Parts: sequence; C-alpha cells; structure tokens
Amino acid sequence: MPDMHQPDPIEAVDVVGVGLNATDTIIRLPHFPAFNSKVQFLSAELSAGGQTASALVACALWGLRTRYVGKVGNDAAGQMQRAQLAAAGVDPRLIVVPRCASQQAFILVDEPSGERTILWRRDDRLALRPEELERNWIASARALHVDGHDNLAAAQAARWARESGIPVTADMDNLYPHIEELLGYVDYLVASHEFPVRLTGETDLLKALPAIAQRHGGLVVGATLGRDGALLWSGKQGFLYAPAYRVEARDTTGAGDIFHGAFLYGLLANWPLPRILDFSCAAAGLNCTELGARGGIKPLAEIEALMNTRRHAKAHASFARYNIHRARA
Repeated sequence: MPDMHQPDPIEAVDVVGVGLNATDTIIRLPHFPAFNSKVQFLSAELSAGGQTASALVACALWGLRTRYVGKVGNDAAGQMQRAQLAAAGVDPRLIVVPRCASQQAFILVDEPSGERTILWRRDDRLALRPEELERNWIASARALHVDGHDNLAAAQAARWARESGIPVTADMDNLYPHIEELLGYVDYLVASHEFPVRLTGETDLLKALPAIAQRHGGLVVGATLGRDGALLWSGKQGFLYAPAYRVEARDTTGAGDIFHGAFLYGLLANWPLPRILDFSCAAAGLNCTELGARGGIKPLAEIEALMNTRRHAKAHASFARYNIHRARA
C-alpha cells in the first residue's frame, strides 16, 4: 500500500515564487483628482498583477520554468489569476479560499506622467500559512522569490531553500509582521526606496544598505529608485548603481515586479551583478511603456536593444560616482 504521507512527484523548475497575486483595475486619468472634486476617467481596464505573480510571469515569458504559490478566493478574479498564470506557462499552485474575494486593486494612472496611486484590499483569509506549503514545491527549484508579505510562510519556504542550497531573492516595500524572521534567509534583497529607511531608521541609503547586509547577512542588498534607477550594495563589490532608461512612460505599475523578474533571470544566467542590474532597469523601464503590471514585458531581444542604445536617464547626483552601465562589456 503506498505511503499517503509522501508528497506527489513534482517537476523541477528554475524559479518558484511565494507571495502576492492581485486583480487590478487600471483607471487612466487626464490628471490626478484634487480633494472633493470630480474627474472624468479616460479608460478602465481589468488586468492581472501582484508582486510575485508578475515577476514569475516575466521569467516564464523569457523562457524560464516557473512555479507560483499563493492564495485566491473562489471568485472570477481567482479564476482569472489561474488562467493568466497558466497562459504564461507558470505552474500555478493556488490555494482557493471558499466564500472569499481575491485580492483587488484600483490603480489610478496619471496620464501625463504615467505615475500611479494604488488603492487595494486583501481579505485576511488570503494570508498564506506555513502549514499550507509543501517542501517539494520549493526544493525542486533553482531559486526562490518572495515579496515580504505573509512572512511566516515565506520564512518557511526560505528555510527550505537555504537547506537545499537554493538562493532566495526578495522584493519588500513595508515592515509587515515577522519580516525579521524572513530577512535572515534572504540572499538578494532589492527593496523599494523607502524600505531600508523604515527598517534601519537611517535616511542615507549609502549607510542603510550595508547596515542591513551586516545585520541580516544577505549577499546583496539594494533599492529600486524609480526614475533614478537602482542601487545595490555587495560585500564583495561595494556599491553598484545603474541609472534608469529614458522611455515614454504610460504606467509605472509593475515596474518593480518586472525588475525582480529580470534580476532572477540574470542571476540564474550567472551574469555579473553590473549586467544584472542594467538588464533589470531596462526591463522595468520598458514595462512602463504599456498599461498594467505585466503589460510591457518585452522580449529579451528588445530589452537588449534598449541596453545597447545606452539611452539612460540622467544619473542621480548622489549616486553618479557609482554609475556602472559603461562596465557592462
């Protein structure tokens, strides 16, 4: 008689992600509304998003084998998430919560600038719990990506990854509960610009990033800077800075998610950090040229073509001395 406690055999993948998915309503506005005003919107479109789910879709579209682990409600939005992931070639390990709405976001996009404001809601029942994970979902991958939400489950996945010799990358934007338990297992942390300040209380990134690495032992700690590019600290290479690329931005939604997907792609390709950073900035910039968190995921050849133009935005004055885009070759 077979052992019913043995996990089912599972296909090996390049990347497994444990984190958020969301259904976004993208609302284009001629200008951002003032308080107590009315604005006629230009369009409203439904699309799939979420930090980890979008990063995994990018990796899949670039040819990596991917698996996504997360929770959805038993509604049309949850069905959309499953369909979108499967259509991109992602193995969806979705846990369905009965009588629960999936995570939803309304994203207000300022048409002239492409900048966005996000209104979101997530039912507490969508929080992923450690006991809902299966070790073979994680151990059968070459890399694990997490996003700083549901941190007890993410920490469990990261522990399994560490025990299996699998690198862990993380995208974090806020100090959610139990984040300290997760950080000790993260090898590559690239957070939002505000996160290192919130975590350390140090307003200077040139001090905050090394402090995080020293406290938590990560190999690389960095921050995405929006229009100013991205900055990394590596104990072996010091500071690495790449300016953003000049593009016609329509919607900045998902730029960070696609940055992380690109970072994973370069990491698994064994590229040097400067090239990974430049590639990630290029992929993120191109994603901003279309609407939606995943609307502007471009083919690898198109990303490389933008990189070859060297069409960078002006480097941030504080980080200009760390400009590394000329070192790609």
